[in-house]
Amino acid sequence: MPRANRRRRDDAPLDTSRIGGVTSTERYAGTLFTVRRVSGATGASAERAYLCPGCQQDVLPGTPHVVAWPAEGVGGLGDRRHWHSGCWQRRDARPPGNAYR
Repeated sequence: MPRANRRRRDDAPLDTSRIGGVTSTERYAGTLFTVRRVSGATGASAERAYLCPGCQQDVLPGTPHVVAWPAEGVGGLGDRRHWHSGCWQRRDARPPGNAYR
């Protein structure tokens, strides 16, 4: 009998129909990104910290933040990045070569 708890492959495309909240498309470093703002409300499903590519600091669970991933054809789970809201707003003020990893 196959396992029911298989992990999803990192290169599998995101199913945006399952994403809650409002998504928008924004530009960064010449690329379009799908962006979702996360409220960080208590009881949210986040159980771990994420590394913000803008400031290289942790985005702690329960903190309002932004999740961004490439909108054009890539968009797998491994391409999502969690940014502090302020870092995402100031993303054009920093060089893109080291900011988005």
